[in-house]
Amino acid sequence: MTGQIIKIISNLYTVEIDNKTYDCRARGKFRNEEITPLVGDYCEVDLKNLYITKIMARKNSLNRPLISNVDYALVMTSVKNPELSLTLLDKMLSLITINNIKPVICFSKVDLLDKNEKRKLKQIIKDYQKIGYQVVLNTDIRKINKIFKNKLVVITGQTGSGKSTLINKLDKNLNLKTDEISKSLGRGKHTTRHVEIFKLKHFKIADTPGFSSLDFRDITNEQIKSSFLEFQKYTCQFKDCYHKEETGCQVKLAVKNNKISQSRYDNYLSFIRNRGK
Repeated sequence: MTGQIIKIISNLYTVEIDNKTYDCRARGKFRNEEITPLVGDYCEVDLKNLYITKIMARKNSLNRPLISNVDYALVMTSVKNPELSLTLLDKMLSLITINNIKPVICFSKVDLLDKNEKRKLKQIIKDYQKIGYQVVLNTDIRKINKIFKNKLVVITGQTGSGKSTLINKLDKNLNLKTDEISKSLGRGKHTTRHVEIFKLKHFKIADTPGFSSLDFRDITNEQIKSSFLEFQKYTCQFKDCYHKEETGCQVKLAVKNNKISQSRYDNYLSFIRNRGK
């Protein structure tokens, strides 16, 4: 029988087959073949012995969180408590794009902002929409359901950004555990300990542990450059231009003329510079 892995805890794999779930083990051959089963994997299962016997080919995967076969990534981004970090947001957008997954930005905790801060956020939203990203607020439940209808969505973002809270809004029957922000650390407390797919009314969503940092290990400079969508509009003098100090760089000119965000460009240079660190 063929099913999908929807949860992994230790060496126990929960597989959904025809709307029923089975707790299975994985064959030892996967370790020898250097195959790591992931949440989201489609697999063949020996129901008699409750063993996963084969992992089907993946269309994509993420390393953090570990998940495969995703249609969209909903990038939860807190604007307050924890504070908004465009560097972290851009890093997530790049890594998700590199893995051939379409990101959608979701800003949370907008109600904690004052008038001036809301004005600044409105401009930030316009800037990302101009690049080509879809942007929603965590209160846009109807819009979120429409965008993700019949899709598998991984919800990812900084610890304390409100991922589990949003899932609870999308399906009040789930009642996932949430927690307050740690006052001493200034960031969220981990409440989700593993990746798990939940079937909502309109789509499937994978809740994931939050994180506070990411790196570009095993990612090339070319991949990072290609993940900045706004750069694709410009043709530089040299094909291998990395938009740093090269002659005839149209991207640098676009930054100078305020056609590309200085913040985005600075983050790009930082990602390239610190890629292997």
